[in-house]
Amino acid sequence: MKHFYRLPLCFLLLLFSMASVSSEYVKYKNSKLSAAARVKDLLSRMTLEEKIGQMVQIDRTAATAQIMKHFSIGSVLSGGGSTPLPEASAEDWVNMVNDFQKGSLASRLGIPMIYGIDAVHGHNNVYNATIFPQNIGLGATRDPDLVKRIGAATALETRATGIPYVFAPCIAVCRDPRWGRCYESYSEDHKVVEAMTEIILGLQGDIPSDYRKGVPYVGGKDKVAACAKHFVGDGGTTNGINENNTVIDLHGLLSIHMPGYSDSIIKGVSTIMVSYSSWNGVKMHANHELVTGYLKNTLKFKGFVISDWEGIDRITSPPHANYTYSVLAGVQAGIDMVMLPYNQTEFIDDLTGLVKSNVISMDRINDAVGRILFVKFTMGLFENPLADLSLVNELGSQAHRELAREAVRKSLVLLKNGKNESNPVLPLPKKASKILVAGSHADNLGYQCGGWTINWQGFSGNNLTRGITILSTIKASVHPSTEVVYRETPDSEFVKSDKFDYAIVAVGEAPYAETAGDSMNLTMLESGPDVIKNVCRAVKCVVIIISGRPIVIEPYVSSIDALVAAWLPGTEGQGVTDVLFGDFGFSGKLPRTWFKTVDQLPMNVGDPHYDPLYPFDFGLKTESVPSLVARSTSAGVDKRPYVVLIIVSLMIGSYFTG
Repeated sequence: MKHFYRLPLCFLLLLFSMASVSSEYVKYKNSKLSAAARVKDLLSRMTLEEKIGQMVQIDRTAATAQIMKHFSIGSVLSGGGSTPLPEASAEDWVNMVNDFQKGSLASRLGIPMIYGIDAVHGHNNVYNATIFPQNIGLGATRDPDLVKRIGAATALETRATGIPYVFAPCIAVCRDPRWGRCYESYSEDHKVVEAMTEIILGLQGDIPSDYRKGVPYVGGKDKVAACAKHFVGDGGTTNGINENNTVIDLHGLLSIHMPGYSDSIIKGVSTIMVSYSSWNGVKMHANHELVTGYLKNTLKFKGFVISDWEGIDRITSPPHANYTYSVLAGVQAGIDMVMLPYNQTEFIDDLTGLVKSNVISMDRINDAVGRILFVKFTMGLFENPLADLSLVNELGSQAHRELAREAVRKSLVLLKNGKNESNPVLPLPKKASKILVAGSHADNLGYQCGGWTINWQGFSGNNLTRGITILSTIKASVHPSTEVVYRETPDSEFVKSDKFDYAIVAVGEAPYAETAGDSMNLTMLESGPDVIKNVCRAVKCVVIIISGRPIVIEPYVSSIDALVAAWLPGTEGQGVTDVLFGDFGFSGKLPRTWFKTVDQLPMNVGDPHYDPLYPFDFGLKTESVPSLVARSTSAGVDKRPYVVLIIVSLMIGSYFTG
């Protein structure tokens, strides 16, 4: 060092210049700088090809490490049922995600990709994950704190598989139960939907008090980036037809369908997905007025806007008829990341040509890429791009299953309890001579979970993931001396001849997702009405409806002793028996109107022609048996013998009348 001063001046200047360049080069990798400063620096270094690559999201089946590196791909996703292998473990998922990520990190600038998945009622694509009730059931709980805790559990299970981004929550306001996605909506009432945006804080983390409101926030490696969807009006289409046209004036759109987005932005949601549907004839994927004008400029959304699966293709009819136009219309509308999800070269070539011919400005590209990078910086993806195995035990953990069980029992809505108020049927006695369990949904885990479970359209049977069916939990809940007989479709003679104390019948809809679930008749599975008739005419019966929405039930109500709307409860069937047998009371309220006939639809609370079978917010209450005992011992007087006598009397009465 003592001869340092003797070095030629030009060589010294070169050394200092190299040091300066080196220091400047890693500026965007400096976690101590603001996200905005890092975005600005990184954008200045990116080529057009690298920028457009960041706007691309492809399915895992179309991705390789080499493709990630060569095209600088911004994101990869798993579509419904898109898994590394059947019954893949958390470790299998982590290894797959990391393989793609290593390709991204090997690119010139080392920009990490973000992996996304539909974790819409738990981490529902993944074997052994906890499957929570679908959103319609969570809306029935009226419990935002519960939903926030579910968000936190979902984040942990998703991170356990190495995935940092979920396409949830769906904040649609379903105004017609004929829509095949109605179970993804918390309620027909936007106020309930707004309250349930609390799930975003569970998924992403509580926003620090000194953090700027309305800016995307993800609070660490046990949290995920969320995605509010589908912007906007997806739940208001004519006749509930999926991806169709929502005909409503601006005031109606803003007052019914928009409030959930305002709440989501305030809570720091990182991304927003655009709806396939149209508003007054204009495709949302091509709606500059709402995506850029209202969402970005008026609501000041700072995260990135993502398309739905092949969303820009469907701007034209038929889809993909003029793809260059679709790319132009979608990007100009304000879509930042495009869920292609397969042919990245076609999109990249078309968008590159549109920019080079000055049809799409560099400002629009920089806005899109800047938003994507901003989210990646704020969630710490540059500092922690690779997942590890530290959270693998969170997948399907017992704590999460207990949380799901709580959600199930709080989501159940009691619609009828006895032929008259003075003679309630529920809670049922656990000790009986012999009981019947019947119906297509009593012993079918797939039916219990609904669509978006393991596969896009869901599944039938008990073998594709782990959980407990209603039949299994009934057997586990009753007294050991109680004989439980199961017949899926018993005939009336069998029911009459076997002298059952009571029967539990579980019927409803088969699983479906999106357009496959659109229904103009809203009937239960074909065997359901006959099972209700054969059972309920012969023995005291409790009917449990497993469905993603209100269905036709009015013709059968008079023959039913007790009626429960259980929605799509998920893997933890114990929550059903928790309330049937009185360990907990019923507390759920209808999140949407239960119609008499489909001819009344659409019919929502507040409509002038409102004449429901069961109105919005309806739900009978019961007290748990422990609560009755506790209440009887209040004021220092022990009345437990009398309570026991009452319960025994009810049991004896049910035996002789059943």
